[in-house]
Amino acid sequence: MTRSYGRDLDLNLLRVFAVVAETGSVTQAATRLYLTQPAVSAALRRLTVAVGAPLFVRQGRGLRLGSRGARLHAAIRPHLQALVDAALSPTDFDPKTSERTLRIGMSDATEVWLLPALLGVLGAEAPRMRVVALPVQFRTVGDALASGGLDAAITVADELPAGISRRAIHRGGFVCLFDPRRVRAGRRISEARYFAHEHVVVSYNGDLRGIVEDVLRRARRVRCAVSTFANVGAIVDGSALLATVPSIVARQILRVRPHLRVAALPFTLPGSPLELLWPAAAEDDEACAFIRACIVRVAGEVAGEVAGA
Repeated sequence: MTRSYGRDLDLNLLRVFAVVAETGSVTQAATRLYLTQPAVSAALRRLTVAVGAPLFVRQGRGLRLGSRGARLHAAIRPHLQALVDAALSPTDFDPKTSERTLRIGMSDATEVWLLPALLGVLGAEAPRMRVVALPVQFRTVGDALASGGLDAAITVADELPAGISRRAIHRGGFVCLFDPRRVRAGRRISEARYFAHEHVVVSYNGDLRGIVEDVLRRARRVRCAVSTFANVGAIVDGSALLATVPSIVARQILRVRPHLRVAALPFTLPGSPLELLWPAAAEDDEACAFIRACIVRVAGEVAGEVAGA
């Protein structure tokens, strides 16, 4: 193949040649190929030059294969048909046997609660499929999807490049996470007590600002800022620090540390919906469509459990 391209052999010329060989007529070949007669004649001339020998001889008003043309036709015919069959045959995706590896971008908060449940579903329904989870944020997810580096992503997003599809999969709120052995907050902490306490915040800017500072423009007494939600539970455990976390993340933390508690926030903290994002180029990829459906299902089940808790 590399040598063919190196000699500037347009493989479309072989398709034209095969149809002319089958019909014995430039006119009939042009009709079948939806080309003009001059276009077919030009293609045959280009192929003749590339091969370096005549391919057809005149026979009355038609054409018949010469010896070099007959050898070429016999050699390419099965390969051309195999290429057509490969292009037109339906996909044969079976999740139970597929060994695809899919690259899924996840915000740190999403990875905590979604990835374990998603792997459980894949273990039961697609045991050979594999997932590479990559960190993304609302600032980076658009470029990661547009560049082809991800098959899908789950995060909060704002404006996205053209060609990215999106679907909201969760609209949850935030709660205050604390250790009742060190903090007395009850089921709803007062605003005065909330701002009087020290906090651990998740900051994607590498500073002491979290979602309360960014959205409400109110400063807290921040003792510690971390870059992900992964260790927030461990930090709160045994400390007098408060953490403001998505309710769906708090559920996962409480599974591991059931002695911790959550309280309703003393204010409304609006948030953007969590979305499933994917490149339009992967729309009809059956493996990608399968895992997107699994993600939507898992998100719905987990969100339902959170709402019923």
